[in-house]
Amino acid sequence: MTASNENNNTHDNTCTTCIVLGTDGSDSPPGDAGLHIAIVGSGGAAMAAALKAVERGARVTLIERGTIGGTCVNIGCVPSKIFIRAAHIAHLRQSSPFDGGISSSPPSINRQALLAQQQARVDELRHTKYEGILEGNPAITVLHGEARFKDDQSLVVRLNDGGDSVVLFDRCLVATGASPTVPPIPGLKESPFWTSTEALVCEAIPSRLAVIGSSVVALELAQAFARLGSKVTILARHTLFYRDDPDVGEAMTSAFRAEGIEVLEHTQASNVTYAGKEFVLNTGQDELLADNVLVATGRVHNTGGLNLAAAGIAVNAQGAITIDTAMRTSEPSIYAAGDCTDQPQFVYVAAAAGTRAAINMTGGEAALDLSAMPTVVFTDPQVATVGLTEGQARLAGMDVESRTLTLDNVPRALASFDTRGFIKLVAQVGSGRLIGVQAVAPQAGELIQTAVIAIRAKMTVKDLADQLFPYLTMVEGLKLCAQTFFKDVKNLSCCAG
Repeated sequence: MTASNENNNTHDNTCTTCIVLGTDGSDSPPGDAGLHIAIVGSGGAAMAAALKAVERGARVTLIERGTIGGTCVNIGCVPSKIFIRAAHIAHLRQSSPFDGGISSSPPSINRQALLAQQQARVDELRHTKYEGILEGNPAITVLHGEARFKDDQSLVVRLNDGGDSVVLFDRCLVATGASPTVPPIPGLKESPFWTSTEALVCEAIPSRLAVIGSSVVALELAQAFARLGSKVTILARHTLFYRDDPDVGEAMTSAFRAEGIEVLEHTQASNVTYAGKEFVLNTGQDELLADNVLVATGRVHNTGGLNLAAAGIAVNAQGAITIDTAMRTSEPSIYAAGDCTDQPQFVYVAAAAGTRAAINMTGGEAALDLSAMPTVVFTDPQVATVGLTEGQARLAGMDVESRTLTLDNVPRALASFDTRGFIKLVAQVGSGRLIGVQAVAPQAGELIQTAVIAIRAKMTVKDLADQLFPYLTMVEGLKLCAQTFFKDVKNLSCCAG
């Protein structure tokens, strides 16, 4: 995820204070003899690109309209994982498979203290990984303001403290990220609904929370709020994780309902009203009452206010900047990376793209291969995937077979008394080459990288089955699932090779 720099306002061309930064500028950044790169944004893609570009001899002007650091560290990955972890600890204190031998009790939730701890770590990481690095790098000049293209060689920046700055560049990277999208439900925009941004800094845990959405952000936060004391109802337009293997959604629906989370599948709010301190959501069949509503239905690309047309930069129907494998836009001197592009919206994809864009902007050649891109959803159990699902492979015309291993066949899960979930391997018929893995399991995120490496190495399921895996680890489930292509693992000893 990268920084949000969307600007939907139009500006005139009059500069109250006009500073020119660039190749011909009299007030150029340090090292003006080198290649000058302008970067719009300051999140994962932008920072990775800035540091790599400077490392390769360029000087950089980085432009950010809001808080340095972008989405991930400020309002996304970091605070959400802290919030989720706190909720997991609360859950373990009141319920675990060992309650028969270890007494449990409902925890007392001090939301103010949790929020202060969360935001202190956010501030710490923002300073350590972003602000401090920028302050200590003389080859990077930071402008605080909103950028828009004047043409394919310059930007106009409306500075936050007044005036305009014209930035001339040799190369430019757009890394402006994305923002939560709001579905067109009548009455919703007129109500004080939450997106993930507001939910993560809420000062109190609501008694009743309605969640509109059925994928990553919606489900991570829905479970966390439920574990911190909310009565949570999820309104899923389709089913949970409907774009993934159907087994994933079924497993997670079962896990959520077992925790008391209400999952309403194939349900939409036809309108929302807010009166006093209560939301009323009409689903067409019933009315749902809630103290707060969390909307998590996807993210929109922050490209609308950049005046991309002036620079000849093409976008797709969703407003995403279209790029090639080198992160180059339709204008050869301008690149883009991160959530504002048509690439998958993950911060590690953004950072990798930013690094490669910087290499290419400074005369190198680098591409980003997303054929074995891992994904992790930090629910409990976690959801982790890489490669193709069985359905995707068949749609692509591939002849494939799969095996699914439920966790009651994995010694780690048995020893933990937590056998929720499964591991599924998808392989080509004949060659046995591994092309996809889907896992729903505790610590699924920790096992998926082994599957990534196996796919990148073009390993077969036989290769995977013959590897040494440490006993009583969740990742051993990959080996056991691979063995099911050839034998019944129920008939093996507990640590059979």
